[in-house]
Amino acid sequence: MRAAAIFGLGSSTKDLKPFQTNSDATWLIGLPGKSDQADAVLIFGGDGTVHRYLAQLVKLQLPLLVVPCGSGNDFARALNLRCVRDSVGAWRKFVSGGRNVRTIDLGVITATGQQDMGEATHRHYFCCVGGVGLDSEIARRANKLPRWLRGHGGYVLSLPPALFQFAPVSTTISIPDAENQDSFVARNKKQTVVAAFANAPSYGGGMKIAPQAELDDGKLEICVISDIDKFKLFCLFPTVYFGRHLSIPQVEYFQTERLRLETERPLDVYADGEYVCRTPIEVSVARGALRAVVP
Repeated sequence: MRAAAIFGLGSSTKDLKPFQTNSDATWLIGLPGKSDQADAVLIFGGDGTVHRYLAQLVKLQLPLLVVPCGSGNDFARALNLRCVRDSVGAWRKFVSGGRNVRTIDLGVITATGQQDMGEATHRHYFCCVGGVGLDSEIARRANKLPRWLRGHGGYVLSLPPALFQFAPVSTTISIPDAENQDSFVARNKKQTVVAAFANAPSYGGGMKIAPQAELDDGKLEICVISDIDKFKLFCLFPTVYFGRHLSIPQVEYFQTERLRLETERPLDVYADGEYVCRTPIEVSVARGALRAVVP
């Protein structure tokens, strides 16, 4: 067994020890250049670390094991890897010949605006949730916090200042025409606070923005929060941790395989807590793009 290990911020080779016990695997530090150089890849980190390697992982098609030790571990949580112990157990099962590899989808963001012509043909993969609006502003602020603070409520701490400075933006979301999948029709056009598109249920360290999302159903879950009083919005956010926000009148929730998202002015797009590009964008699903080791 040959394994490659990638270490995110705050992780190091010492974190390999539990995975080396009772295993005769040989280890490569860093991402392999070719798929024949390793049998699996382990990423020690959170959603942001995984996000940065998705394009290469899709090309390699090697099984990926996520070891949740980042400031946000929503992707690992979606794979039922809630702690390092879960990942160790999954690894031992995998190296002993277990068939615990799950093929999952990834989301894809493509920038389509003139200001992003250099990005227009580049596919930005994401594993959890992407979006524009208030949550992008929160992510931007949270990324500036110390790592320890980001991992202990950084998203929540960044909410109040972002909330009271952010203004709703006119946003148009279009989905494929039922009669002609090559053309798009506007699904909604409204003043929007949050427009999130999800491949996994949660982001921001456990906020279930898309509680019905599944990693392998070929669909994106779309959650749009329209203009709402800021105090009510502040009270709304705690309900997101439990997925109870879907019944609120200002929240629209639906599924689609593809969408176009345009805003009255270019807005930053974040996915997996990382900056991706600016609007306008197209978002789609890459079916079966990643192989993940699971418990």
